[in-house]
Amino acid sequence: MIRVGVAGAGGWAGASHLPALRRLPEFEVTAVATTRRESAERAAAAHGVRHAFAGVEAMAAHPEVDLVVVSVKAPEHAKAIRAALDAGKHVLSEWPLGADTPEAEELAAAAARAGVLNAVVLQGHHLPGARFVADLLAEGRIGRVESLALVASGAPLGGGRIPEGMEWSTDPAGGTSLLTIMAGHSLATLDRLVAPFTEVSARLPRHHDRVAVGDTGRTVPNGVPGQVLLHGLLEGGASASVTVHGGGAPAPDPFHLRIVGERGTLTITPVQPGMYLNWADWAIDLSGGPLPVPDAYRTVPADLPAGPVASVAAVYAEVARAVAEDRPARPDFATAARHHRLLTAIEESAADGGVTKEIP
Repeated sequence: MIRVGVAGAGGWAGASHLPALRRLPEFEVTAVATTRRESAERAAAAHGVRHAFAGVEAMAAHPEVDLVVVSVKAPEHAKAIRAALDAGKHVLSEWPLGADTPEAEELAAAAARAGVLNAVVLQGHHLPGARFVADLLAEGRIGRVESLALVASGAPLGGGRIPEGMEWSTDPAGGTSLLTIMAGHSLATLDRLVAPFTEVSARLPRHHDRVAVGDTGRTVPNGVPGQVLLHGLLEGGASASVTVHGGGAPAPDPFHLRIVGERGTLTITPVQPGMYLNWADWAIDLSGGPLPVPDAYRTVPADLPAGPVASVAAVYAEVARAVAEDRPARPDFATAARHHRLLTAIEESAADGGVTKEIP
């Protein structure tokens, strides 16, 4: 049994991490931590958790915590991760790993020195469809991959309206934007399927100088992009074209991914409407014929529908396997730092008018 302490028990953690952990017998949530004792106690009571802490340091040091889950705002990730590493505990961090690339690289190095299991929540790595497609490509079902093209929605980020309570996401320093979250997850999924980017040319149009806050009548300044446009090359020579568009809709438009090989084409769309690439069940077409995902690729309870809970549960299933097999989890902090370097290259390319940048 892996005993879990969750830092940031409201919001996303309450909607995904805690419900996912309840469904997996390998885990027991023993503690939660928030910034205030009162909110931590409310979260503990709501989820039937024994221990509540004001601050992650005390939670990480508690003897009934083996794994610290970091599900707070991105600028606060580093503090929580360091507390877990200092306590010698395994750590699972939400994406993005850090507020920027240098911080992510420092955290990856610190985790390697600590010698504990470290993992990042990039759900697209563990979706049944993603694992199946990765195997198809590795087996050469369509021959050598020559190109891929993805069009995906990033709503509700990047549009002219932001949900109430997410005003902070319009500040680039907040670490939560169409580029870092929506494009970041999509690009990490493509990396899992095919190969890492080696070079990239990008544009980051910002369509709105101010955005409306829900139905409040208020507006706030906006400093983040409304669209991510990029093309580049992958290891092995395949070309890639990616468009992630923002919007104010409550749910994303369907995504469309096409992977073209020497001997065939894979086309991937969502089974369910209103699902992101890294949440959905995938409808897979191989050169004009449907290709169902075998049940063997599912690692979470069969009655969990596609969405946030199931996709996060698949991340935990990988963590449990890694602990049991005494091996690194995938993806780990080092992989997350590499994804951060890609995002930095995208930003630098856009700032230079689309000049091609190599990925270090």
